[in-house]
Amino acid sequence: MPVDEPHRVVCLLDDVLTARGMTLTALADQVGVSVVNLSILKNNRAKAVRFSTLTAICDALGCTVGDLFQVVPPQ
Repeated sequence: MPVDEPHRVVCLLDDVLTARGMTLTALADQVGVSVVNLSILKNNRAKAVRFSTLTAICDALGCTVGDLFQVVPPQ
């Protein structure tokens, strides 16, 4: 993949939060990550995420990493 090509990983955090009736602020408090950092992830602007953060988010939301992300087909 060329360096300038955007990634195709899409974060579904907003959908999972809605399904759980949880706010981003509540998740941030529970996980110990700033709202700003979670917002960057939620809005697909993150370039990386730590496994420890993913684990904490999944534990807080009762979901799997596969529930949080999907890879979209190339355009």
